[in-house]
Amino acid sequence: MLKRENYNDLYAFLIVATEKSFSKAAAKLNVSSPALSKTIRLLEARLGLQLFFRTTRQVSLTQAGQQLFRTAEKSFSKLNQELDLLAHYRESPSGLVRINAALQTVERILIPKLAHFKEKYPDIQLELTGDNQFVDIISKGFDAGIRLGRNVDEGMVAVKISTEMKIAVVASPDYFATHGFPKTLDELPQHQCLGFRLNNGAIYEWEFEQDGKPITITPNCQWIFTDSQSIKTAALHHLGIAYLPENIIEDELASGKLISIFSENCLIFPPLYLYYPHRNVSPALRVVIDTLKV
Repeated sequence: MLKRENYNDLYAFLIVATEKSFSKAAAKLNVSSPALSKTIRLLEARLGLQLFFRTTRQVSLTQAGQQLFRTAEKSFSKLNQELDLLAHYRESPSGLVRINAALQTVERILIPKLAHFKEKYPDIQLELTGDNQFVDIISKGFDAGIRLGRNVDEGMVAVKISTEMKIAVVASPDYFATHGFPKTLDELPQHQCLGFRLNNGAIYEWEFEQDGKPITITPNCQWIFTDSQSIKTAALHHLGIAYLPENIIEDELASGKLISIFSENCLIFPPLYLYYPHRNVSPALRVVIDTLKV
C-alpha cells in the first residue's frame, strides 16, 4: 500500500503524464530531469508496476499508468477544488458565530451593529443568545460573550464594544402622580421598586454616590425580574421605580414616558466588552469582532 508520505511522487507522476515529457515536467516542478526520473523509478519500484514507456523522443503511459493517471488526476483535481474553497472562506468569511449576551445588549448593540451582515457576509450565520446569567462560554459552545468591564478569565481577550454606561432611576409620570416623588435616596425603600434577581438568588442592591461616598440601597420589591427589558416594560406600566442603564430608556426619557430622578447620584458603569478565547479565532468571528469594537 502506498504511504501518505509518497503523495509528492504521485503528483510528480501526474505532471509527467500530463506534459508527456520528463524535461517539461522537471521544469514545471523546478527539479532536475535526473532527479525526476529517479522519483518515478522509485514510485514504479514501490508499486511493482511500470507506469511509462520511455523512448529518446517520447514518453507514454502503460495500461497501469493510464489507470493511475485517471485516479491521480481526479484526486488532485478534487484537492485543488477544496483548497480553492478554503481560499474563498478566507476571503469571504463563513460559518456559525454564537454569542452570549444580556437581552438588552442583543437588542440595542448586537442587532443594530450586525444587521448589515446579511448583505456583506451572506455566508456567516449569527446566533445571539439573550441570557442575563454569566455562563462558561467555552463549555456551552459559544464563540464569545459580553459583560461589563474588561476583567475576564485568563486566556480570554476583551474588546470594548460600547461607551461607559450611565445608570438612571426612573418611573412613569402616572406612578409619581399616584405615589409622589421620593425627596431623598433614603426614601426609595418606601416606594414600590422593580427588582432584579441575580444568579445567586439575591436581589440586586442599587448603588449610588452621595457626598463623594458610595452607598447601597436595598429596594422594596413587589415585582422582581431577571432582565432589564422586563423591568423597563414594568416601569412603563406604572408598576414602580426602576434602576436601569440609561441607554436602554433614552427614547422613553426623551418622550416623557419615563422620568429620571437622583441623576446626580447615579453611577457610571464601565463599558461592555466582547470576550473570547485568544486562540483559534475564525475568520467569521474576526469580522464580528472588528464590526463591534469601538
